[in-house]
Amino acid sequence: MSRAKAIDRVVAMYDDGRYLEDLRRRVAIPTESQNPERVPELYRYLTDEMQPAFEALGYSCRIFDNPFDGIGPVLLAQRIEDESSPTVLGYGHGDVIRGYEQQWHEGLSPWKLKQQGERIYGRGTADNKGQHCIHLCALEAVLKERGRLGFNSKFMIETGEENGSKGVAEIVDGNRELFAADAFIASDGPRVNVRRANITLGNRGAINFDLVVDLREGGHHSGNWGGLLANPGVILAHAIASIASASGQVLIPQWLPKEIPASVRAALKDVVHEGGENDPQIDPDWGEPGLTPVEKVYAWNTFEVLAFKTGNPENPVNAVPPRASAHCQIRYVVGSNPDEFMPALRRHLDRLGFDKVEVRPPPASNAAGFKAARTDPDHPWARWVAEAIQRTTGHKTVVLPNSGGSICNYIFQDYLGVPTIWIPHSYTGCSQHAPNEHILAPVTREALAITAGVYWDLGEPGTPPHAGR
Repeated sequence: MSRAKAIDRVVAMYDDGRYLEDLRRRVAIPTESQNPERVPELYRYLTDEMQPAFEALGYSCRIFDNPFDGIGPVLLAQRIEDESSPTVLGYGHGDVIRGYEQQWHEGLSPWKLKQQGERIYGRGTADNKGQHCIHLCALEAVLKERGRLGFNSKFMIETGEENGSKGVAEIVDGNRELFAADAFIASDGPRVNVRRANITLGNRGAINFDLVVDLREGGHHSGNWGGLLANPGVILAHAIASIASASGQVLIPQWLPKEIPASVRAALKDVVHEGGENDPQIDPDWGEPGLTPVEKVYAWNTFEVLAFKTGNPENPVNAVPPRASAHCQIRYVVGSNPDEFMPALRRHLDRLGFDKVEVRPPPASNAAGFKAARTDPDHPWARWVAEAIQRTTGHKTVVLPNSGGSICNYIFQDYLGVPTIWIPHSYTGCSQHAPNEHILAPVTREALAITAGVYWDLGEPGTPPHAGR
């Protein structure tokens, strides 16, 4: 009975095809949460796959219906061995983005797992079925090797993350004791460097909104009316130019954090942003001046124009358009004041004479709405998990204060008060949310070993102080 043997067990699950076979069944369930017709598939993922898998490991399971119509349910699995032992809450999401079946490479399908070289294709392989399947295999390996976990395990699988995790906060808030834990350890998102394991301690928040200039009914001939009628596209372009400079620097002070904490700067010194072979080349002069590239992504706020439309772009005509709109986004870190973002924007536009520019809520299909959250890099649980991973890999674990993207991390900090530690097992070139989504075989095999090592160490002496549940 040893840590090394538990790791050997879980690696064998990859080598003999067990992990891939489990993932194959789960990828085949088309859990597109943004498609209302797929709600039965979201339930099926929990009842036919997740619940039996956890129950086979001695967990009790409960499925919570979502309080929002058309949003998938949430499963909570629990295995309580000793009330005095630490309790760890895990997390995964069984829903996926739309499949976009017709856009995948020839011979590939979002709902059929297929390996080509080191790439393993299928919708959800990276986000997030492949990652929570790693945790299930690791838990099983530790149980078989030790005969028990040695700690208390709770695991949540939600099915609405791609819809902004609607309803999860309400479920957790209404059942705080059921979800209570000493630490949160889960996997989602990509490694910051494909060749090195890292932990991520939170996420940036995201607020989406629309800017609209709606001046009149219908277009009017540009020869007869050009120069007489205000052009909404021109007005909106100038309004956007007042929000961000030509090099992407945010120009509204209330949208920015006051500073980058010393612990965050120190952690980011070890971070090199390096993804896969298809990653775009970084534009070094874009964004906030004076920051390193990793500080721009992980420690600062950004403004993005995600879409801009005026007139008829597909079939332009010689007419002054009546309307222009832009779908925009702010990504922000802890230390910002998101409640002030929209009021500050309104004051900014009015001060510069852009009273015709309306600020509107975004369409429901892209509302975002995640809040920023972060566990301090110096937190005992963060250091403990980083050291547990290093015992497996033999290399210093990269500590990322927060991801550049957004997820429901804030729910666990705000409602449960637990430190959150993510161990991402995909990479930035995985085509997450795009056609041809995939994971890498070597990273996945190492991820199984890393996760089993962490779970083994949780059952050993030396975990951080805990309340006992």
